[in-house]
Amino acid sequence: MTLADYWPFAVLLLVGFLPNEMWRVFGLVLARGLNEDSELVILSRALATATIAGVVAKLILFSGGALALVPIEARVGAAALGFAAYFLARRSVFVGVAVGEVAFLIGGYWYQG
Repeated sequence: MTLADYWPFAVLLLVGFLPNEMWRVFGLVLARGLNEDSELVILSRALATATIAGVVAKLILFSGGALALVPIEARVGAAALGFAAYFLARRSVFVGVAVGEVAFLIGGYWYQG
């Protein structure tokens, strides 16, 4: 590969990563003096959680590309199993994601096979 073959990665870095990192650093500097129990911080946390929940729901229910090839039953079932594992493992995000991923792979393989 020549150096010219790496231009998409450079664009991704300049347009995707660096602007996002700038706002993350700005947010850290700005939030340094805020009280964790303040209404602004609680609102920000709630908005961030709702945004992530919306993105995950959209990916599960209205999938595109290769993810759409897996039936909705497998996608919803894997999410439910991952959510249950998250709570059963004392709110371990790692366990929830791992169980959901394994359930998704098994469900996708089972429906495709």
